[in-house]
Amino acid sequence: MAEFSISQLAKEFEITTRTIRHYEEIGLLSPARRGQTRVYSAADRTRLRLILRGKRLGLSLEDSREIIDMYEPGKTNVDQLKKLIDAIQAQRIKLNQQLDDISNLLKDLNTAEADCIDALKSTGQK
Repeated sequence: MAEFSISQLAKEFEITTRTIRHYEEIGLLSPARRGQTRVYSAADRTRLRLILRGKRLGLSLEDSREIIDMYEPGKTNVDQLKKLIDAIQAQRIKLNQQLDDISNLLKDLNTAEADCIDALKSTGQK
């Protein structure tokens, strides 16, 4: 059975050991212990990969937890997949709104800059 240390996982996923400990503190990961040493299983490694994937997709840690916890080996996991689709769609809506906001802000900046340039020109300045 594959086992991993916290430093091995941190290196593999290019994150800090503090990040992994944080995920443990909030209950997203539950490694075994050998004395003071954390021992992560292949399942812990997969769970960490999924947490980081959710983070890249813009999901909250709580959303990631809920989706990951819905997984049941040997089942179709339709509810889990639907929940993930819902989270992805919500994130897409949020990002599209931010994109619209940025586009509008850029237009406002361009207008303000052009107005300033015109005002300078009317004073004979460049």
